[in-house]
Amino acid sequence: MKKRALISVSDKTNVIEFAKGLEALDYDILSTGGTLQALQDANVTARQVDEVTGFPEILDGRVKTLHPNVHGGLLAKRNNEEHMRTLEENNIAPIDVVVVNLYPFKETLAKDGVSHEEIIENIDIGGPTMLRAAAKSYEDVAVIVNPERYEAVLELLQEDALTTDVRKELAAEVFRHTAHYDGMIATYFTEETNDLFTPTFSRTFEQVQSLRYGENPHQEATFYEIPNYQGVSLATAKQLHGKELSYNNIQDANAALEILLEYNEPTAVAVKHMNPCGIGQADDLSTAFARAFEADPISIFGGIIAANREVDEATALIMSEIFLEIVIAPSFTHEAMDVLTAKKNIRLLEVPMTEDVAVYEKMTSVKGGLLVQTNDAGTVTRDDIEVVTDVAPTEEQWADLLFAWKAVKHVKSNAIVLAKEKQTIGVGAGQMNRIGAAKIAIEQAADKADGSVMASDAFFPMPDTVEAAVAAGVKAIIQPGGSKRDQDSIDVCNEHGIVMVCTNMRHFKH
Repeated sequence: MKKRALISVSDKTNVIEFAKGLEALDYDILSTGGTLQALQDANVTARQVDEVTGFPEILDGRVKTLHPNVHGGLLAKRNNEEHMRTLEENNIAPIDVVVVNLYPFKETLAKDGVSHEEIIENIDIGGPTMLRAAAKSYEDVAVIVNPERYEAVLELLQEDALTTDVRKELAAEVFRHTAHYDGMIATYFTEETNDLFTPTFSRTFEQVQSLRYGENPHQEATFYEIPNYQGVSLATAKQLHGKELSYNNIQDANAALEILLEYNEPTAVAVKHMNPCGIGQADDLSTAFARAFEADPISIFGGIIAANREVDEATALIMSEIFLEIVIAPSFTHEAMDVLTAKKNIRLLEVPMTEDVAVYEKMTSVKGGLLVQTNDAGTVTRDDIEVVTDVAPTEEQWADLLFAWKAVKHVKSNAIVLAKEKQTIGVGAGQMNRIGAAKIAIEQAADKADGSVMASDAFFPMPDTVEAAVAAGVKAIIQPGGSKRDQDSIDVCNEHGIVMVCTNMRHFKH
């Protein structure tokens, strides 16, 4: 009996060459629709599936291969006498090779103005069913979903060397593929029905790159992206120069991007170990970067810079004087590229800085489980903020308070940020108590603390942090409020004639 192959693909890359190879091996080739036409146009001898099923395609092609004559040929176990007798009694021939890839659901979702109806019609039913059936029967059936596999599989078939282990690898690829495909469909319907956190959680990702190692050389790692993600993303960055990114580079670069997206005016952000070590804002980028550098010229060494304006030659010249791992910007002038690419080890990433209002899921693995939350998209305006002291902020203080509040949101808790003239001057991050974070920020600011503002990511449980701020010369404080002892801190501010405002929104970051 001739061996039989079934070929039905949306992506026809290299399928003609593969089919010709099967034909040379004397396979009986079955096909459907556009694939059949493409094969016949290339003079490949192939038959319509309905010659085997005895039933025509119906419902505008929704039903083509869903038939016992197809799935019996896929699912029968060759070493099971009862199965093979059943095939013979029902005149069903085994199918030995399946070549299927699916309707372009992801590509359809990405189309501008695509309708719900078109999306639904690009949910493949018969394809995944055939793939899963063939993969389940991998001991007897070779199933190929990836066109990049055609050449190697054909060579093994020609040598009669397609082992069970290879067929198992092909089956594993199929089940990953169908799980990914179904995951995209599930995500689409979940978003359509506004179900935020469902009893089961399924999300799917696509590999961007395999990484050399994780946080440390003894840890393995890779980098995945969300399919068709619409917001600003490092996953879609264009690398213009430098060696490939590491795990820690990606973590820090993402942190820099998230901070940068808080600001609309020309801004430069310097990040080290996922905390901002300097943020500067000005009317032009070179001044903004100079402020970010001056905020902490020690910590910025080996850091990551993100800018929300095109990097020009003036800015590049300042950057070139410092050892930087990465510079991220929406674009670089030719002159800036000439300056920065002279540094062999610097990585330059081009990321479009479009307005990003996308809410997304933050996922953190825990031992044996997964924590999921929406990202911290919380913002406040001046109108939302309550002045709780006798003294109200000046216009200059308002500008610095809002600047510092956006910064402290992205500092690991407990977090304190001191700012002055749209420049961070002290950052206290990740301390076990708030006064500890304040002491670090104040020590870093040194003499600059006089006349500055302070931002705290959460309320003051006692007045000691405010007392330290007063002693350092801080003139205005922004904090969420909500402590039972808020009045103690307010009283300290009033006693010394400084400002306190409350946002009624905290920004813990663990």
